[in-house]
Amino acid sequence: NILLALTTLFLLSCIVGEHGTCCMSVEERLALRSKVKEMFLHGYNGYMENAFPMDELMSVSCQGMETWGGYSLTLIDSLDALVLFGEVEEFNTRVQWILQNIDFDRDVNVSVFETNIRVLGGLLSAHLMYTTGVVDEPDYNGGLLGLALDLGSRLLAAFDTPTGIPYGTVNLMYGVPEGEIQITSTAGGGTYILEFTVLTRLTGDPRFEDAARKASTGLFERRSSLGLVGNHINVSNGEWTHKDAGVGSGIDSFYEYLYKGYVLFREPEYLHMFYDSAAAIEAYLHKDPWYVEVHMYNGVVVWPLYNSLQGFWPGIQALSGGQLDLAMDTVRAFHGIWRRFGAVPEGFNLLHGKVQPGQASYPLRPELAESIYYLYRVTHDPQFLYMGRDMVFGINERTRTNCGFATLNDIEATDLSDRMESFFLSETMKYLYLLFDDENPFNTGYIFTTEGHPLPIQLSFFSEEAAAGQSSVQQTTLNLRPFTKQEVQCPRMSFWQHIGVCELEYVPRN
Repeated sequence: NILLALTTLFLLSCIVGEHGTCCMSVEERLALRSKVKEMFLHGYNGYMENAFPMDELMSVSCQGMETWGGYSLTLIDSLDALVLFGEVEEFNTRVQWILQNIDFDRDVNVSVFETNIRVLGGLLSAHLMYTTGVVDEPDYNGGLLGLALDLGSRLLAAFDTPTGIPYGTVNLMYGVPEGEIQITSTAGGGTYILEFTVLTRLTGDPRFEDAARKASTGLFERRSSLGLVGNHINVSNGEWTHKDAGVGSGIDSFYEYLYKGYVLFREPEYLHMFYDSAAAIEAYLHKDPWYVEVHMYNGVVVWPLYNSLQGFWPGIQALSGGQLDLAMDTVRAFHGIWRRFGAVPEGFNLLHGKVQPGQASYPLRPELAESIYYLYRVTHDPQFLYMGRDMVFGINERTRTNCGFATLNDIEATDLSDRMESFFLSETMKYLYLLFDDENPFNTGYIFTTEGHPLPIQLSFFSEEAAAGQSSVQQTTLNLRPFTKQEVQCPRMSFWQHIGVCELEYVPRN
């Protein structure tokens, strides 16, 4: 039975050592911070020297390739990371290059979702580095916002649908391609609240915020009677075409943006939508400590899988309050997979306790690092520092190449795919660096987009009601079913020793 199998796997993934340590030393934490910066610069310089101005680095053959549109994607996606890592001079130099060379008036089909989170988000965050005083550059004239406005206007064509849920693809010069498929994922249709609303707040053009709100509410209003959304939907008639509900691939950032949209803009509507969704997730998807996929209409489990994109969810639980125990146990279970393989696969079968066939790769994803970072910021529990250390060592030892870092084709083997996704620099390295840098100013006062772009929490972004102090919505805890984890003891011969992996130093929480 599925529940028995999941419980057994949880017991195997217990990482509490018999002899914990009180904390990670300052020296080790600073050494890890330095190591992450060295890794970031290795990847960034490898891209600039071997791939720029193309989109991404082919990190095995050390050459460039166009992937998401041909507009120096990795550079734009990494701009704010340069500031975060202290490379301000390089940031200023590359901003000037972008202002002189990037033009979005191009006959090219692009992913609306990826272009929004990687490019539009990157431009907006970099622009705000100047206007909020993080970077002092008196000669900056707002050019990045002009590029963002131009790009956002071109993406708007995709939102002209009967449901308001956007098409997945748009041509930057001509709009939605003729014959474009009418099916999109929930994440692809509902991950615009942050970037589009900031664009509206900065320019005064309401079209962007209106489009993002309509798309997200359009998806939410089509949830099932259980409160769940499906994985894919027809943007014309609003019918669900893929009815599996989960918190991973195809859905993840839709939920993420509901909560983060409330925090950044103080819009009560987004908080209500998040709370309603979170209650359904805990009621139907949570098989302690894991999350599975179920049929959105009857709650029957259809995929007893850990999906790597689920990794963001414990972080959102920690941020939103009221679910900290759930989040800590879930991220420990996710990290247990990392400890077993030195990476996490795209899919892991919880019923059989092994990598799901066809989902064995690790493309340098950031979601687990993101949740580890958020849980450390909320709890300051040193176990999360050690989890981050595991990730740093695993990434550096298993994926490093002469000019960057590369996707593991199979986490149970050693061969590498010839690609370094832009999100590795924009997210994975960023969250691991912040984890070990307690004093970094980006640790407070910012919301990170789903691509890791920091956006400042400021009064000018709030809704009119919140800015006037009239919003009645408070950040209360969710009224969910109680957490009733049975206390267990790790066996003397732990799972980690059994497979030849050293145990994690861990301090049990009081």
